[in-house]
This record gives sequence, structure tokens and C-alpha cells, in this order.
Amino acid sequence: MKKETSQAPSLSKHQSKPEIAIRIDKWLWAARFYRTRTTAKDAIDGGKVHFKGERVKVSKEIRIGMELTIRQGFEEKTVVITALSAVRGNATAAQLLYEETPASIAKRELFQVARKLSNLAKPDHRPSKHERQQLQRFKKYHDSNRDEVIDDL
Repeated sequence: MKKETSQAPSLSKHQSKPEIAIRIDKWLWAARFYRTRTTAKDAIDGGKVHFKGERVKVSKEIRIGMELTIRQGFEEKTVVITALSAVRGNATAAQLLYEETPASIAKRELFQVARKLSNLAKPDHRPSKHERQQLQRFKKYHDSNRDEVIDDL
């Protein structure tokens, strides 16, 4: 007769137990917001990650349903945590860990369009010698006229 044991099934080394809470630096790394945990830690210490409008500490335990604001370069994303993982997977698996809010997507698209429009004001090329001389003459003429107008006041 076999003895029944009440041991939990063993997990293979690639499977992990379901997470209830995880450190924010581990999750940001697993969700592929940052390449290394060190860069995630530096971003958190630098005030680039917020929870409820407040800066967080590296040791902050996060749970499913929490809303984080993450700034990366020009972009600021507001994401809701949908799953937890301490293991860094591929990009498609990482995208399943969070969902960006519709307001955040709209805001990022608006700023992207504004950045593109601001780049249109830049000239296509550097001015040639002749064009530089014309600019200098133009400025010199208008500066002297401005001085005359100010003297008249």
C-alpha cells in the first residue's frame, strides 16, 4: 500500500510560483522598460517612476492593478500593472505585464506630433558664405533702424 504525501508539486526551474507582490525595480526590468535592473534602480532614484503622483523607492512592492507613471526620455507613460513577473522574457511576454492607459497614449501621440512640427522650423541646410553675408547685412540694417525708432521714443 502506497503512502499519500501532501507535498506541493515541484516547480521546474523555468516555472515560478505566482507572485503576489514584487519589487518595482525587478518588475520594470522584467517588463522591459529598462535593460538592466541597475538602470531601473537609477531611474527610480532619479524620480522617473511615480505611483499616485509620488516618487517611489526601489524597494516598493507593487501589485496587480497599480497605476505607475514612467518617464523615459521625452515620453511619459501611465501604465496599469496586469501581471507580475520576476523573470525577463521576450518582448511579447513583457507587453502582457502592463496595459497603457488610453489617456497616456493620446498624450504621447500629441507630444510626438508637436515634436515633429517643431523640427519643421529648422533649416534644411547650413547657410553658404553668400547667404551668411546677406543675413549679416539684414541684421545690421534692422538693428540700426530699431535704434533710430527707440531714439524717437
